[in-house]
Amino acid sequence: MSQEADALYDEMCRVVGQAVMYLCDTDIETKKHNIANVLETALLSNNPEHTEQMRKAMRAAINVLTRF
Repeated sequence: MSQEADALYDEMCRVVGQAVMYLCDTDIETKKHNIANVLETALLSNNPEHTEQMRKAMRAAINVLTRF
């Protein structure tokens, strides 16, 4: 993979991990649709702290999680 693809994959893993930890902290099951919902909510928040790379990773992770 290219360096850019590796960086995106690493960021996807990081944001999914954060979503899983959030769900665990709130006693919500860590199912695919719940993880995708957390990421979608984060994207919709338009948090200025979210970098473009983070937004791109969130969108990619949502696509993977909702594909099936």
